[in-house]
Amino acid sequence: MIKIIDGYIIKKYLGTFFFTLVVFTLIIVTFDVSERLDDFLVRKPTLHQIIFEYYAGFIPFYLNFLSPLINFIAVIFFTAKMADQTEIVPILTGLVSFKRFLRPYFIASSIIFVITLIFNLYIIPHTNKRKIAFENIYVFPKDNSSKSSIHMQLDKHTFVYINNFDNKQKIGYKFILEKFDGDELKQRLIANRIVWDSLKRMWSIQDYSVRDIHSLRESIKTGVRKDTILDMRPVDFEIHDNIYQAMSMSELNELIRKEKLRGTGALVGVELEKYKRYAYPLSTYVLTLMGVSLSSRKVRGGIGLHLGIGLFLSFTYLLFIQFTTMFALKGGLPPVVAVMIPNLLFGALGLYLLVKAPK
Repeated sequence: MIKIIDGYIIKKYLGTFFFTLVVFTLIIVTFDVSERLDDFLVRKPTLHQIIFEYYAGFIPFYLNFLSPLINFIAVIFFTAKMADQTEIVPILTGLVSFKRFLRPYFIASSIIFVITLIFNLYIIPHTNKRKIAFENIYVFPKDNSSKSSIHMQLDKHTFVYINNFDNKQKIGYKFILEKFDGDELKQRLIANRIVWDSLKRMWSIQDYSVRDIHSLRESIKTGVRKDTILDMRPVDFEIHDNIYQAMSMSELNELIRKEKLRGTGALVGVELEKYKRYAYPLSTYVLTLMGVSLSSRKVRGGIGLHLGIGLFLSFTYLLFIQFTTMFALKGGLPPVVAVMIPNLLFGALGLYLLVKAPK
């Protein structure tokens, strides 16, 4: 049952959290506007594009990224204030166990967890599409966003090679397609160009020759053009670093399936993006446990010491996330392990602080 004290703590928790969200929103937007103003003036996007494409994606993305920091600060701020005003001591001396005292915190953190998870899985990928599309044109434009020397496996028997792909015109040059039966080459197609037809949703292979191999017999056919369907799209050849953040979960799962076949080197980055969407909301519980255990003790000097320690631990948590991400990308650490290490380490620290917290 929700008691009066539970409602009081939940109201303070959620109120402080959402107030801190608003404050951080104003801060990050102010700093970003001052940093991007020159880009906006030079490349001249419309005010509608800036507000409803860029900042409509920018604000959810960065608030989600900073949510562990915001949550931790909110918990420490109002809990330390309660301790400083001697509100926690009467609760604990009234035969309320510390475990029971934690219940409203975890009810509130569960609400934040559900909201964050929904945003991670369904809303932020959609808003990121608008933000990334805007950034790639008006903020970080690239003269050439296409890959070169591309080797790709389309299925169990089919391999392709493209020397260079022009993403603006959707044209690949020096295209090779090989089909194998086990280790035996059965067919080799070489074409000067391969063009994506956006209306037919298929590829047009131009100026090609096909070599069919049947044991000791071979045949060669040439042609000017032929249309075919291949399990690849122009987006597979883009090199924008932030493209995975704009994919839905179904798109990520499909891309993971393809990357396990293709072996283009992008699998780790895709899996990291997928697992982060599930792991980051869990930080709500970890940092709530740490925040309550750390700030429930009344100390001299008010809440300043608690806030200082809280900021340090929050930034350390975010730093650990970046470290483990780099170890996964460069050091061979499995992505699922990389995204869980910060939660496991800080969860262990939270349990230690819980043991040491005043009872």
